[in-house]
Amino acid sequence: MTGAKSLSRLLRRKGIIQAPGAYDALSARLAMQAGATCVYLTGFGAAGSTLGVPDIGLMSATEMADRVRALAGAALPAPLIADGDNGHGGPLNAARLTRLYEQAGAGCIQLEDQVFPKRCGHMENKEVIPKAEAAAKIRAAVDARSSRDFKVMARTDARSVNGMADALKRADAYLDAGADILFIEAPRTEKELLKVADTFKGTPLVANMVEDGKTPYLTATALEEMGYKIAVFPVTALLAVTKRLQDVYGSLLAQGRLPDGEDRVTFQHYNELIGLPDMLAEAADLDG
Repeated sequence: MTGAKSLSRLLRRKGIIQAPGAYDALSARLAMQAGATCVYLTGFGAAGSTLGVPDIGLMSATEMADRVRALAGAALPAPLIADGDNGHGGPLNAARLTRLYEQAGAGCIQLEDQVFPKRCGHMENKEVIPKAEAAAKIRAAVDARSSRDFKVMARTDARSVNGMADALKRADAYLDAGADILFIEAPRTEKELLKVADTFKGTPLVANMVEDGKTPYLTATALEEMGYKIAVFPVTALLAVTKRLQDVYGSLLAQGRLPDGEDRVTFQHYNELIGLPDMLAEAADLDG
């Protein structure tokens, strides 16, 4: 089953979809092995892990498409929701990116209405393009996909720029343009989260749970009770792994070797996690 078909089935089922953030193929595979039924490719994490830079629009469209291909394969059978930023240009660019993501195996592309270069949704001083221009990108993406199972998620960052009223108007326009899923970024209070859910009842809604971010940090259960369908935790693993890397490299360099008792997987277990035994067995079968 393709990731797109799998995501379509998840959206039709009862219950909230928890989508932990992954930033590379290894983290996507480990999220799936931990039991994730859906994985979220974070652009924030992709920029940091690929280039070592902040999420300010420095990853190119083709670099992101390559990242999608790697993560979509590693996450299977869990579908991948992939951050497409602002489409990397106008409607034609958004359409091309949609085709690239669908061909790469993603189940959904997320497109936002920020200017270029964009910023992470929980950074300050964001700017958004006119509503009509953003709706045109969503319409182009919807028209570009080859299967309706492949979903188009429309995100608006207008709450932080123009206020909640404009964000709701934009979301409504993007829904009219054909978006399958709505993502209103950075509500500031639980009251605002509820306002979004009440306004778009019956539409799959995303809640973005960012540690230390602008939105109240709630559990998936609490978000489901509000009316949300997808809870993404985009940078949870990235922030935890960053701290772990700092500690490990610091200990290694300070002591000249990894100290005894450091928490880690074994070399053998790592190879098992990434599928070495299965690959070797498959190679042996092919050799006859």
